[in-house]
Amino acid sequence: MSDLTPGKRLPLLFFGMLSLVGGVLAGLARLGWDVPAPAAQAAGLHGPLMIAAFFGTVISLERAVAIGQGWAYVAPLAAGSGGIALLASAPLGIGQALGTLAALGLMAASGVAWHRQKAVFTVVLGLGAACWLIGNLIWVASGDIGAAVPWWLLFLVLTIAGERLELTRFLPTPALARKLFIAIVGCLLASSALGSDRLFAGGLIALAGWLLRYDIARRNIGTQGLTRFIATCLLSGYAWLAVAGLLGLGGALAPGHPWRDAALHAVSLGFVFAMVFGHAPIIFPAVTRIKISYHPALYLPLALLHLTLAVRILGGLGDNFVLRQYAALSNGLALLVFIATMVTLVRGKAWKGTP
Repeated sequence: MSDLTPGKRLPLLFFGMLSLVGGVLAGLARLGWDVPAPAAQAAGLHGPLMIAAFFGTVISLERAVAIGQGWAYVAPLAAGSGGIALLASAPLGIGQALGTLAALGLMAASGVAWHRQKAVFTVVLGLGAACWLIGNLIWVASGDIGAAVPWWLLFLVLTIAGERLELTRFLPTPALARKLFIAIVGCLLASSALGSDRLFAGGLIALAGWLLRYDIARRNIGTQGLTRFIATCLLSGYAWLAVAGLLGLGGALAPGHPWRDAALHAVSLGFVFAMVFGHAPIIFPAVTRIKISYHPALYLPLALLHLTLAVRILGGLGDNFVLRQYAALSNGLALLVFIATMVTLVRGKAWKGTP
């Protein structure tokens, strides 16, 4: 099968965005906010909607575009459809089956990428896809979303780490640093397999330190325009990854821990969405062939994301539910501001950005 045209990719991206909106609203429902009925009924599915459906769609869509083969788009289609099934209150097994099919599709696409370029980073990307599949299978077999969460987090963390490792080819990275990276990945995989929350936390801290030291973002922070914005997103995300690890060393990653919300969102919001903010001006044009001009206004949603997340974590650490509740609402608004900013830049009418 030949590659899809950019116009035919847009519905897949739209499916992912539906899962994002539904997942955010489901998360707000968990904290007592009134939301539309489909999201309220999916309150217990906040994690699957955000990780398996939304991120599963956009990551597998990006991978499909990269390998340029039509069959690879089955993965984002299945992931996005799975999210819609979860929001539509379809039998749970349908959403789980679609998510599992999507993970298998991403693994296959990752295999093609590895065959084309046999490198450490393509292996790590494949391992990330495998973690998504393992998390899905655990959820199917046990019905316990909490048991799947470490594997789903690894799906996101290893995908990002693998993509960042690829770019270190342009830097004089010591051989020892690459060996250390491999050891960190092994530590994270072992921690999930052993169910060791603190070992997982230690791996997150080690990875954050590695990225802060060796990622090209350290060099790019001294540039200007879009390159500097991306570097700011990356470095701030690495800091949040370290925060998540430090909280995890205190037991925050364990199910039922009062700081668990803080630790999980330090990873998923602070680290992962900072990466999304930074890469969206590049990935969106690559997928859709629609150019996005840089504008300093992109810093506004990034600042809102970090500020509202800091308030949410403080609320979690201080056992202040009301503070957490309003901070979570503000987290959603920060994402909305980012989407609105991106749409405005795509339209290209309100601002004249610097390419």
